[in-house]
Amino acid sequence: MQIIDLRSDTVTKPTPAMLQAMFAAPVGDDVYGEDPTINALEEKTAAMFGMEAGLFCPSGTMTNQIAIKVHTQPLTEVICDVTAHIYQYEGGGISFNSGASVALVHGERGKMRPQQVEAQIRPLDNVHFPETKLVALENTCNKGGGTYYTLEEIAAISEVCRRHNLALHLDGARVFNALAASGDKAADYGRYFDSISVCLSKGLGAPVGSVLLGSKGFIKRARRVRKVLGGGMRQAGYLAAACIYALDNHVERLQEDHRKAKAMKEVLLQTDYAESVLPVETNIVIFKLTDKYTDAAFVAALEKEGIRASSFGPQMIRFVTHLDVTEEMLQHTLRTLKAMNQVSLATA
Repeated sequence: MQIIDLRSDTVTKPTPAMLQAMFAAPVGDDVYGEDPTINALEEKTAAMFGMEAGLFCPSGTMTNQIAIKVHTQPLTEVICDVTAHIYQYEGGGISFNSGASVALVHGERGKMRPQQVEAQIRPLDNVHFPETKLVALENTCNKGGGTYYTLEEIAAISEVCRRHNLALHLDGARVFNALAASGDKAADYGRYFDSISVCLSKGLGAPVGSVLLGSKGFIKRARRVRKVLGGGMRQAGYLAAACIYALDNHVERLQEDHRKAKAMKEVLLQTDYAESVLPVETNIVIFKLTDKYTDAAFVAALEKEGIRASSFGPQMIRFVTHLDVTEEMLQHTLRTLKAMNQVSLATA
């Protein structure tokens, strides 16, 4: 049976052409700064986003945690949305790695408004509070269902940060999905962010890797933190080559993933088992089930049809489209979702 894996866009595998690029990559020792392919990836990604320098790391969690460590110190605080990946899914790394606390904002589907950010900034003259140092955005917002900040919204939050002398970091887990949906330009991001994590192992399909971007001084400090965290890689140019290939070949096609996600949403809206479906803006579909199915039963029913999905909380399901979901797979998924509408509760 053909497996259609909608659990995440992290499940993608290198294409034959990407593998060929990996095997052909010139490599060296990156800890010595001598891997030409890693150097090329770092320079390329920095230039794309209007930043001075980059640092290649194994994961987006590492790039985020390095950035937080460089921007903060113990007794300081990070402002982020309550659903943010850096708070929810990075193992408590903010406290463990940086000794910083977190001020949580209850935004709208993962997105904070400038007024909400400003309301969380601590008064500097009160020793009872930690010192606010960093604001972190996530683009797109995973738990928000793939919502995204536009450049205009980013600029407004950046203005708050500048007035209060705060650093602004972007967890760009799916930043190219955000750019594909908004039509904004990556090069403009460098005007507003002090650091950016660019993940290449999700929708772009690279097997491993994220690049942390910032000023030359910031990246120099980040490289030291990466070493301490065990992220000093050697001949990792083979992995960097996959990332370069992804940037050159897999950005434009993200619109296809968005189209497929919207097609799933339209079918779900017609069913008797989807109580509600979050608006679909990019490649993530999150919906709440009625009592016709439990989330575990729904996932199990899909599995029988060769479709894998994620339980995303009580009665919540998440689908994520990606480059390994073909048109044929989409049509099979749509037929299955429609068929499940005919299943009675007694047989579910």
